[in-house]
Amino acid sequence: MITSISNPRMKEIVQMQKRGRARNQAGLFIVEGLRMVREVPPERLAQLYVTEEFYEKHKQEPIFAAGKEFVSAQVFEYISDTKTPQGILAAVRQYAFSEEEVIGGKGMPLAQAKKRPAHILVLDNLQDPGNLGTMFRTAEAAGATGIIMSRDCVDIYNPKAIRSTMGAVFRMPFAYADSLLRTIENLKKAGNHVYAAHLEGNRAYDQEDYREGTAFLIGNEGNGLRREVAQCADTWIQIPMAGQAESLNAAVAAAILMFEVSRQRRFPGKFRKDT
Repeated sequence: MITSISNPRMKEIVQMQKRGRARNQAGLFIVEGLRMVREVPPERLAQLYVTEEFYEKHKQEPIFAAGKEFVSAQVFEYISDTKTPQGILAAVRQYAFSEEEVIGGKGMPLAQAKKRPAHILVLDNLQDPGNLGTMFRTAEAAGATGIIMSRDCVDIYNPKAIRSTMGAVFRMPFAYADSLLRTIENLKKAGNHVYAAHLEGNRAYDQEDYREGTAFLIGNEGNGLRREVAQCADTWIQIPMAGQAESLNAAVAAAILMFEVSRQRRFPGKFRKDT
């Protein structure tokens, strides 16, 4: 049992909880809580840490078959990023697809990738980890085929982002792009129509046809899309709003758009494009 917070591995976990550079250097990220640990693909589980109290309550869990290491309650509180630690934490191997793989549908079940046109979320300089994690969770629920993020987006392996994904990070193909302008060009070459979610959009989001390959550009929470990114889109769309609200939360806006794609593709014969 590890009983000292001076243990080098415990210090490394704390650094990975706090700093993206430490996570990237180790090639790992941290997952906490029984529900999230259950979601970890077995081949990506690097190490499992647990308190004796937690293990006694949950020793029948299949997740312990691959092994575990006990830490004292005091040490676990030191390495945990949550206010009320459950007593289980995993170090997980990082994995990301290439941009080409996300655009091509790799990572989705083969039958789905063949039957469904692309449905991709492209994120420009998103900074809130809760928003990013929520977008992953929502993208999975809406049937999106992938997410591409600019390099200056918040790290998906940020502990808050990971918690907010509710496990979708293990199932939603994603990639970081060095240049969104080049990414958008590649999306178009692959036959996708690119939409910018923009307050200056001259089309309402539900006037567009998303039954074929579709990509949405979603911008920074405070500033929206960078002008040079938005200008690469085929069409600017907006979500009509009542009242005095100027804009929606980025994750909420993305959810509305993605579920409109889902609706149209579930009932393709009922879509009517307004002119």
